[in-house]
Amino acid sequence: MTDLAAYRRFFAEEIQMVANLKTPSLVEALASVPREQFLPPGPWVVRSDADFNAALRKTPDADPRHVYHNVSVGIDPARMLFNGAPVTLCTAIDALGLAPGKRVLHIGTGAGYYTAVMAHAVGREGRVLGIEVDDALAAMAAANLVSMPWATVRHGDGSGALDGTFDVVLVNAGVTQPESTWLRALAPGGRMNLSMTVALDLPGGEHPAGAAMANIGKGFMLMLERGESAESFPVRLVNVVAIYSAVGLRRDDDNAALSAAMKKMPFPPLQRYRLDPHEEAATCWCHTPRGCWSLG
Repeated sequence: MTDLAAYRRFFAEEIQMVANLKTPSLVEALASVPREQFLPPGPWVVRSDADFNAALRKTPDADPRHVYHNVSVGIDPARMLFNGAPVTLCTAIDALGLAPGKRVLHIGTGAGYYTAVMAHAVGREGRVLGIEVDDALAAMAAANLVSMPWATVRHGDGSGALDGTFDVVLVNAGVTQPESTWLRALAPGGRMNLSMTVALDLPGGEHPAGAAMANIGKGFMLMLERGESAESFPVRLVNVVAIYSAVGLRRDDDNAALSAAMKKMPFPPLQRYRLDPHEEAATCWCHTPRGCWSLG
């Protein structure tokens, strides 16, 4: 009989080592939250970095031990919806500084696994709100999180009004700008991780995984911090990403500006995200009417 507790513990320690996690409560959450309960029945479709240009593959059977690796696991593979790779997601979560009692906003909660991981990390003293645009996934996540009453799920695209403020915001989908509602909801000292992406332009316009790859974008995961000013947010690069594009939140003009900026390689040392009105200058890496990613 598979000792899933032992597999989860090894999984947590392996992700801690590979991702250099520094948040003890996050490691404990990885060792405690049953990933298989946030997935459809196995065998599961899985993907790793080695599968980018390969056909989809499946686990050999439905033994839950197969999902305790650094692989993305299919929630709805036909639409390229996956429970994301643990090292990538946990690197982003670790940078946010989770601690007991923190208030968390998770945009793109999917079936709820990483929402549950963060809820476990902040504990009953904390608060977690997950928002999911797909109604079926939102319902699934709500059911999956029923044992954690301090974590709730809302169906929506994340652009609507939010109740209160949050210490941690994780946007788990590709966007072209941070929404103003997210920035306003970020508490002083709070941190936000979001993926700024452009459309994935593959040679020949086709991919072995099918047309659903058109919904995947590539770009950078960036962390914003809320300091004293609500118009200037310090920024740092967290990771390079390829991620499912957010539904209803992307703008064509922002996408064009971001695409042009990303061609200015190597990636520059961004310093802040500015909301204050100003003329475009040499320090503006990506300047739009809604906000500016600035080098100074």
